[in-house]
Amino acid sequence: MARRKPKHKIDKKVIIEAFAEMAKHKSIDRDLLQGILEETLSMIIRKKYGQESKFEIIVNMEKGDIEIYLMREIVEVVEDEVLQIAISDARKYSDEEYEIGDEFIEEITLDNISESFGRRLVTLASQNLNQRIREVEKDNVYREYIDKVGEIIIGEIYQVRRHDILVVHNKIEMRLPREEQIPNEPYRYKKNQTIKALIKEVKRSGAGGQPEVVLSRASEDFLARLFEIEIPEIYDGIIQIKSIARDPGERSKVAVVSFDDRVDPVGACVGMKGIRIHSIVRELNNENIDLIEYTDDINLFIARALSPAKVDEIELSIETRTANVTVKDDQVALAVGKNGQNVRLASKLTGYNILLTKLGDEDIELTEFLPDMGKELYDLVFDTGIETAREFIEANTDFLLTIPGMTKEKLVELRQIMLVEFDEHEQPDVLEAIKNFKPNNDIILD
Repeated sequence: MARRKPKHKIDKKVIIEAFAEMAKHKSIDRDLLQGILEETLSMIIRKKYGQESKFEIIVNMEKGDIEIYLMREIVEVVEDEVLQIAISDARKYSDEEYEIGDEFIEEITLDNISESFGRRLVTLASQNLNQRIREVEKDNVYREYIDKVGEIIIGEIYQVRRHDILVVHNKIEMRLPREEQIPNEPYRYKKNQTIKALIKEVKRSGAGGQPEVVLSRASEDFLARLFEIEIPEIYDGIIQIKSIARDPGERSKVAVVSFDDRVDPVGACVGMKGIRIHSIVRELNNENIDLIEYTDDINLFIARALSPAKVDEIELSIETRTANVTVKDDQVALAVGKNGQNVRLASKLTGYNILLTKLGDEDIELTEFLPDMGKELYDLVFDTGIETAREFIEANTDFLLTIPGMTKEKLVELRQIMLVEFDEHEQPDVLEAIKNFKPNNDIILD
């Protein structure tokens, strides 16, 4: 027959209310917090009575009640103090009669728990409880922000450091690294100032084990999200951003397309008197933005991407994803841009390596490039009827690739060498662009 030791009257609601307030303040689920409390109390019991001890813990968050019961079998002679209690000891707790084999249930009260278990054990339990709560908090932060990767947040600058900026959002510290900042922007920001940034990445372990939230203002995605915020047609899906090429703080090219014939994609992005695009430009520290209407016609798309320059002719190679673009003398500077920026961004926007060509009356004999081509390849090219550098540059790309030994890489290299030879005499801007040009086949498609 089961017996229970009489309960002590204690106010347990104080503890429950404290935990309920903690759950609310730290945004921890009450059921989860209840589980942590039960786990911590279980640790105390096992430390005190042994790993094999039998007990039951009842935590009622709604009623504000905590009950702990230790169960042992009543025996004549104790062989295992963890699981058994002598009948003589059991009778000390009550005048009722016990029988061998009964289960003795002892309530472990909270009002004298520190006395029963010792200060050291209670301190250990407290440390375990705090550690588990911190782990839950970290998991909550990770789960909350991993789902927000790609979204823009508005935070408050906590500290401006040499290599990064610390931002606080909803009491969570985030980091804006130097490589994700718009150049020269750190000088504009001060402590307690608000800042917009994109959540680029959430890492599991940061300083002190806290999840690290990495922000960005330099990424193409940040620019895309700004467009979604400022332009309702993009948010609603009427207009789509097809690709973005960006030099943060300097210049960007954005290709947009409309799925409604009545909506001009470029005009909608600019807005009445430029109000929409100006709002984005101000947020990006006056970064210039070229809006380009996307088209499936690659030749036309490349021509638009090179704006404000006007293109005369485009020779396209789908296989090598290369475009040889011819422009007039007065368009060279516009097509190249400062330090080759315009042609570089156009290449990234379209996904094609764009090579600009501007040839005058001058021509160069193919023999001048014999060392670069090699005797065997030179003879094969010459046998096709190509005798000058101009003829080689203007020749069909696919045709040249049929020549044995001519690879895509070799073709691009030879054409660039020849263009340099022409431009050393007449086009310094083009020469600079070629020197700085870095092929980039990346294209961002939503």
